[in-house]
Amino acid sequence: MSKDHKTQNSAAKTATLKRLGRLEGQIRGIARMVETDRYCIDIVTQIAAARAALRKVEEEILREHVAHCVAHAIQSGDKADQRRKVAELMDVMGRAGR
Repeated sequence: MSKDHKTQNSAAKTATLKRLGRLEGQIRGIARMVETDRYCIDIVTQIAAARAALRKVEEEILREHVAHCVAHAIQSGDKADQRRKVAELMDVMGRAGR
């Protein structure tokens, strides 16, 4: 499958977009907290919550990638594609852990 292949099914895509919309609102809320000089610890607490929400979105997208792209590479029997998909996944997981 090409890199630009759409990996999310319709329900997963809808759920992801909904979660991202909530996250966008959360980020705007943090900006308002900064603008209105809210207590620093309250702002940091909200940043941590936003970071956790973003990690959840990342996890959902990776789960869809494994379920579709990686599974397709395995089913195809194409060893080079399998190695590429696993290497790509390991690379992104390594970066995500930082």
